Amino acid sequence: MSMKVESFPSKRAISAFKRSFHSGHVLKQCVSNVKLSKEEFVSKLLDRRWTLPSPDAKIHQIMLSTSKVQPQPGRPLSDISFWNNTNPCFSHSMAEKDDSFFIVRDDLLHPLINGNKARKLDALIPLVEDHSVTDVVTCGGCQSAHTAAVAVSCSERGLKPHLLLRGEQPEILTGYNLMSTIYGNVTYVPRSLYANREKMLKSHADYLAGSSGNVLRFDDILEASLNQSDGALNLLQKDANRSDHPRKIVIVNEGAGDVVALLDVILSLGLIRLAQYLSQNHLLGKERVLKFVVDSGTGTTAVGLALGAICLGLPWEVTAVMLADSYDGYRHQEKRLISNFKRHFDTHIDHCFDDIDKGIVHWVERCHPRKFGNVLEGELEACQHIAQQTGILVDPVYTLSAWEMAMALHKKEAEVEGGVQVVMLHTGGTLGMFGLAQRYKSYFSKLKVGSSS
Repeated sequence: MSMKVESFPSKRAISAFKRSFHSGHVLKQCVSNVKLSKEEFVSKLLDRRWTLPSPDAKIHQIMLSTSKVQPQPGRPLSDISFWNNTNPCFSHSMAEKDDSFFIVRDDLLHPLINGNKARKLDALIPLVEDHSVTDVVTCGGCQSAHTAAVAVSCSERGLKPHLLLRGEQPEILTGYNLMSTIYGNVTYVPRSLYANREKMLKSHADYLAGSSGNVLRFDDILEASLNQSDGALNLLQKDANRSDHPRKIVIVNEGAGDVVALLDVILSLGLIRLAQYLSQNHLLGKERVLKFVVDSGTGTTAVGLALGAICLGLPWEVTAVMLADSYDGYRHQEKRLISNFKRHFDTHIDHCFDDIDKGIVHWVERCHPRKFGNVLEGELEACQHIAQQTGILVDPVYTLSAWEMAMALHKKEAEVEGGVQVVMLHTGGTLGMFGLAQRYKSYFSKLKVGSSS
């Protein structure tokens, strides 16, 4: 009979233990024992390893021509002239009553990953690395920006991404589907099996693990990382036993449910990091009243940005354009994320959420409502018009809705004495245009005719 001998923690485990102090393992204990200012609280919260080397984002100013008629309901964007000031002076631009709005260019963060996905994965990927994970399993639709982002991010860090895509393989691989296929290990799953995502993901992870691997639930990693000290100790123990489980698979299920709400807490940290960056005095500052606009699929980006503003005490209002759910659905997601955030990052900031029932995000319908994913006639021409005049690409499903809302809010504020500046967060979506080109061939064919004005 052989005896299993516990190995002493490796240098990698010791290094991971040290990193745990900068990735949230002891954050709750630090915050709960000492009453911190808002700035100190956020500094503690963000004292961790990140995927993005820097939270920096370019900020441009979109000038609207006063020589043409201003935007009105039903009037095409082609009636408006735009000019992109790529190097605005914020002390001047914020003070003057310019006919403009600002845009945070998160679409420039990565050539293949959407800006909102890059922010969400900013804190998540290092957490996976700290737990010696070798493989990541996730799922999504055929043109899922989430699966493509996970595939690229994992491959860049030496992790193996496994992507379960709903439905059948398209005849032509393009857009997010192409990137998922190039960077990840793709398996197409029949819709009947995909309907039970929990079972589907667990079954595939077990298959990959085989008899010698180990499957980790992401909620276990999150709970360990957010506990006072158990996470660091478990990390040492897991790394010490790495020889017993050479392959570690983690499941990342982006969707609905309490576990995913816990995942969203980690996903929101990248947005809080962005808010801290933008609030620097030489940029948007801490004193200016601003109205942010963001398009919303799941709503995590909008809530994360609003959490950042509240934690830092910033006079910012976040308006989210509802695209994929009802008002009640987004409010439920908002309350759930805030509840999990408070539970894991202690009661120091409870007073910030005294009016939680009133909400921290202003949820609104898009200017031209429709079933999620649909494109209306004339919207591709609007995207073309914006791109040709500003050099900024927006897509008709997501970011065009934020652009239109930013213009509408700007017009409303311009008519009010002391109206505030509007800032759009550009979440990306370039690759999504390639997928849309397959679905809306007749719309895209119209772009061949007509010339730039």
